[in-house]
Order: sequence, then C-alpha cells, then structure tokens
Amino acid sequence: MIKLLSRIAAVILFILFFGFALENTQEVVLHFFLDYEIRGPLVLILLGFFAVGAVLAVLAMTPIVFRHRRDLSKHEKTILRMQQEQEAKQAARSKPPQTDDVLIK
Repeated sequence: MIKLLSRIAAVILFILFFGFALENTQEVVLHFFLDYEIRGPLVLILLGFFAVGAVLAVLAMTPIVFRHRRDLSKHEKTILRMQQEQEAKQAARSKPPQTDDVLIK
C-alpha cells in the first residue's frame, strides 16, 4: 500500500516538474565576475544550481556521518563487553559452590 502511494506521489511530482520545465524554457543570462556569463534555459540553470546545492549538502554532512559511525562502533564494542561480563557473572552464579577439602577430625 505504501509502495503504491509513493509511486503515485512520484508520478504526480514528475508531472508537476515536467510542466514547470515546459513553462520555463526562456533563455536567461547569469552574469558572474570578470565579465563571465552563462546563457541557457531557465529550467536547466535551476536544475544545475539544485544539483550543485545537493552535492554541497552531502559534502557538508560527510564529517557528521563518519563521526556517528565511529561513535556507533564504540558503543557496539561497549555493549559487547558488557554482555560478556554479564554472561561471565551468570556463569559464575550457576556453578554449584565448591566444597573445601579440609578434613575435620
């Protein structure tokens, strides 16, 4: 059911974006420094800037993702150590007490 809804939403978004692209085909000029300029259809310029923004966002998140992975690994090791300690305690409790080999006369 959720797959169907997500596919319907994807088709609707595609139709909306396709209509946006068809309505914005006029040529625009972007002026940069040193008399550098880019000419192209508005929709392609917008798409290009969106793609560059998405790449920059992923690059900005990279250190955070690696830090979280490192922390996760550290926590998993701590959990494993604690589980081993708990198992060792349970094993020590489950053993019957040892009798002393002392002879009483």
